[in-house]
Amino acid sequence: MTARTYRGTPRNLALLARALQAGELVAVPTETVYGLAADALNARACRKIFTAKGRPANDPLIVHIHALDHLPLVAQPNTAALKLAQKFWPGPLTLVLPKTAAIPAIVSSGLPSVAVRMPAHPLFRRLLKLTGRPLAAPSANLFGYVSPTTAAHVRDGLGKKIRYILDGGPAAIGLESTIVDLRDPLHPRLLRPGAITRAQLSRALGRPVAESKSAPARAGSAQLAPGLLARHYSPRTPVELHARLDSRRAAHGPADEAWLFLTRPAGVTARNFFWLDPKGDLQGAAHLLFSTLRLLDKAGYRRIHVELARGDGLAAAINDRLRRAAAR
Repeated sequence: MTARTYRGTPRNLALLARALQAGELVAVPTETVYGLAADALNARACRKIFTAKGRPANDPLIVHIHALDHLPLVAQPNTAALKLAQKFWPGPLTLVLPKTAAIPAIVSSGLPSVAVRMPAHPLFRRLLKLTGRPLAAPSANLFGYVSPTTAAHVRDGLGKKIRYILDGGPAAIGLESTIVDLRDPLHPRLLRPGAITRAQLSRALGRPVAESKSAPARAGSAQLAPGLLARHYSPRTPVELHARLDSRRAAHGPADEAWLFLTRPAGVTARNFFWLDPKGDLQGAAHLLFSTLRLLDKAGYRRIHVELARGDGLAAAINDRLRRAAAR
C-alpha cells in the first residue's frame, strides 16, 4: 500500500467521500494539524486508525461534524456547549460531552463521553458534507511523534500505511485544538490549551473555566480526551527546554546541538541557530513549531534546545506541546 496525494478538486473529493463511506482511511487537512479520518459510526473503520498509527486503544478520537444540527447524533449537548459552539464553531475548539449510543466504544476508549468539534478548513468541510457522516480523526502521524502540518509530513510517516491523502496546504494554526470538558456545564474545565484560550472560553460562558489540575494521563489508563499523555508530540531527538536562551552562550555550545529560539536572536548567529518567528509573534511561532521540530529531528543533531514561549493565551498552548515533547 502506498499513499497517493489528491488535490481538492470536486472529482477527487467525491472519490475520497466514497472511500470514507466504504470504511477506508483518508488523511485530511484541518486548520489545526492534518488528521487521519474514518467514519466515526463504523467501529471497524475506526479500528484501522489505531492500527495505522500504532495508537493505543485507551487514547480516544475526536469526532468531526459538518453542522451544529449534527451534534445530537454523536453527543448530548447542554446549554454551555451550544453557547461555545455558536461562538467558536467552525474552529479549533473540541468539546467533551456525554456520548450517544451511535458512537462506537473504540472511538471513546470505552468511556461514556466523546470529544467533538466542527473544523473550519474549507476542504475538510466539503469532504464532511459529501461523506454525510461524522468523521473521527486524530492527527495523521505515527502515535506520539510530532504532529503533521503538511501533506508531505503525512506521507513521510504514514505513506506506506494508508492510501489517500487530501492536500489542503499547510495547516493555518499548526497546533491541535483547544479541548474543554463540558460534561458538567456548571464546572467547565480546560483539558488542552490551543488557539482558543481559556480567557476567551470564560468570557463566552460568563463563568470561569478551570485549568485541569490533574496529573498528565498515564499510558494504559483510559483518557478523557486525546493529547493528555505526559509524553507526546515528540521528536526522536531529545528536547531540552529553557525559560530563556542566551544567544552568546549558545554560540559557544556544541555544534552538534540545535538551538531553537522563539524570536530571531540579535547580534550573534550560528549555523545551528533556528527561530520560530522573526519578531516572536506567537501565532507565527505556533504555525511553525511542529514543522521546525520535524526539520531539526531529521538534521542529525544530538539535542534540541528550545526556548519556551512567554505570555498568556497561545503561549500556554505552545508550552504545553513543548513540555510533552521534552518529557522522558
